Amino acid sequence: MTERTIPASRLALFGAAAIAIVAVGVAASRNRAAPPPAPVAQASASPQADVDTMISSLEAKLKANPNDAEGWRMLGWSFFETGKFAEAAMAYQKATQLAPKNAEYWSSLGEALVLAGSGEKIPADASAAFKKALAIDPKDPRSRYFIGVEQDMAGRHKEAIDTWFALLKDSPSGAPWEADVRKTIEQVAAKEKIDVKDRLAALKPLAPAAPAGPAAALNGIPGPSREQMAAASQLPSGQQEAMVRGMVDGLAAKLQADPKQPDRWMMLIRSRMMLGQGREAAQALQQAIAANPDSRADLVQAARTLGVPGA
Repeated sequence: MTERTIPASRLALFGAAAIAIVAVGVAASRNRAAPPPAPVAQASASPQADVDTMISSLEAKLKANPNDAEGWRMLGWSFFETGKFAEAAMAYQKATQLAPKNAEYWSSLGEALVLAGSGEKIPADASAAFKKALAIDPKDPRSRYFIGVEQDMAGRHKEAIDTWFALLKDSPSGAPWEADVRKTIEQVAAKEKIDVKDRLAALKPLAPAAPAGPAAALNGIPGPSREQMAAASQLPSGQQEAMVRGMVDGLAAKLQADPKQPDRWMMLIRSRMMLGQGREAAQALQQAIAANPDSRADLVQAARTLGVPGA
């Protein structure tokens, strides 16, 4: 376990929810649907290079126009996706300074500060950022989720569960974080011996899962839309596809170096399935189990829900 990983007891908070929650504010504020992907005729030999190209392009634009709040947000997202959480926080901080009434910028800052911290608690500056976001937009879903995390870590488990149920009640049908918040409630309730069966049964049914493929994978990888990414970096459409796959491959490479992260393995497995990479997802599941035997049951359950072959 790295120092940036939430302790195993908090797998319910940063495991099942990892892929959806990190951008709930973005997903709630706009339609994340992507157009059909263009064929990858000439994909880059090094997909990660496309991510680096995007970051370099954004940095160059911001050097020329440092008052571009949205540019700073996009740079923050790019750093976040490459695991540079402290750098992401600095970029998001610039965005909040330039546009202090944007709730999404504040909640993005808070999340980056959480993951840049020790993992033992929600940092005070992150908590303050979430509260600022909620003062602007009381329904900001990312901030509401992390307020629940903070309540749970403080031992106020019932209050945290109430916070997450309220979030689900206000979430639109098919929200990308819906299933993961339910799973979080179930895991915390089971651990703390809190009966939530009737409350879960009363919730509206989950919407059908999104179709597989690169376009769907963009809905599972938090951040700007395809159009915004293209406008930011001027990458050809084929390289946009390579960049998405490069992000997933980059996560896989990080897990090879530091495999004691069951929550990140869940993220990788889900991304692989959304890209239609069933065989790779199955391989990732076996690697995850081998590195995290204590989390075998959770990993297998998640893989079966996603339809991973052989799970």
